[in-house]
Amino acid sequence: MLSEIRSVHFIGIGGTAMASVAAAMQDRGFRVSGSDLNVYPPMSNFLAERRIPVLQGYAEAHLAHRPDLVVIGNAISRGNPEAEAVLEHKLRYISLPELLKEFFIRGRRSLVVTGTHGKTTTTSLLAWVFEHAGLNPSFLIGGIPRNLGQGARFTDSPWFIIEGDEYDTAFFDKRSKFVHYLPEVAIINNLEFDHADIFPALADIQLAFKRFINLIPRNGLLLANGDDPNLADLLRITHCPVKRFGLNTPNEVHASGLALHPDHSEFQLGDVRFSIPLVGELNVRNALAVVACARHCGLSDPVIQSAFNLFKGVARRMDVRGEAGGITVVDDFGHHPTAIRETLRALRVRFPGRRLWAVFEPRSNTTRRNVFQQELVDALERADRIVVAEIARLEQLRPEDRLNPDRLMQDLRLAGKPAAYLPNADAIVEHLVSNARPEDVVCVFSNGGFDGIHGKLLQRFGETPPR
Repeated sequence: MLSEIRSVHFIGIGGTAMASVAAAMQDRGFRVSGSDLNVYPPMSNFLAERRIPVLQGYAEAHLAHRPDLVVIGNAISRGNPEAEAVLEHKLRYISLPELLKEFFIRGRRSLVVTGTHGKTTTTSLLAWVFEHAGLNPSFLIGGIPRNLGQGARFTDSPWFIIEGDEYDTAFFDKRSKFVHYLPEVAIINNLEFDHADIFPALADIQLAFKRFINLIPRNGLLLANGDDPNLADLLRITHCPVKRFGLNTPNEVHASGLALHPDHSEFQLGDVRFSIPLVGELNVRNALAVVACARHCGLSDPVIQSAFNLFKGVARRMDVRGEAGGITVVDDFGHHPTAIRETLRALRVRFPGRRLWAVFEPRSNTTRRNVFQQELVDALERADRIVVAEIARLEQLRPEDRLNPDRLMQDLRLAGKPAAYLPNADAIVEHLVSNARPEDVVCVFSNGGFDGIHGKLLQRFGETPPR
């Protein structure tokens, strides 16, 4: 089948992964086209620079040239004119994860990083360690590692390092994306309930991870967080080797002697002392997974530490966007209560003694629901002041399923935390300009653009002397 393909069309080409893979397919000699509703920078510039034609909107006419293969993106659903045309005319189609498997991963040594939290940072750190070691790995990451400058790269290296997402593959394939990635080494950082729009309960997520684990070959390796009770039952397998990492003594990869500093973290593995320029306990666990994987793949401890020393982090992960009027603005992708809690804990270490604001935009399919009603209180109350933006697209949910903002505010105030629920980014900016003061740290939690709130805050803090 693969030998018959000359032209490929991407429906939903504007996504980071879709655009990156489209460019890689073009580099391999395929004629590539794509369509999307709204392609914006940086991917619009990326595609334009590579002269990949992008058709605006979705229409059956975009398939008039009868491409040999159509890649249907994860965000595309039934009713999309191009998806309907593909099915009606029986064109050959594929999901992005399947395309990756057949064209880029098969035959390579695939290192797959999974888990509810820390996937992007761990994958970025692992890819950088391999890059620093001169191994020139291919990688696909759901973020932008600053050392690598891009979220995806496809090389001739035998190594392929990929962030494995448990979200579903496509409207025609409801399996998790990561089941397509042919894992030789699989990392599972942790496991919690998330993605309430597709997983009814924690047990369903555990089943997805069980299916993923079943794909690891007997000459592969499963590296898993041995401290996570939600993973314990999944690790009782015999078809492949298992190594547990964590902070507790029963783990084969056991970190001791933790030292958490404002600008770095240290830990001991046996007689080797490691240091990472990342803050907080969660990042120590991420680094543990990377050390265990890199060692398994033949890299030495000095090479690993040398790469750690030069790691610059990932955009939108506890990312200091700037300081104005003496107030520091931090951007963080966190949208799960655990991620929010761990980031706030780490910020306490990074900025000791400073007043900490948490500004949260509930826009993910899970945090718009009431499944984390109490957990959000427990996470956000670790800040000194809390602001929550109006819940996105609340009208799309049944009333009984919605996160209750009034109750959230009430519970935070009962915990002794000043909290405000405000309609939009501009209202939040005005609130902070009136109430923030020099030396405050404002951390914005959102998995979207949040109407450019970071830049607006820095501009106004710079113009208006804080009280």
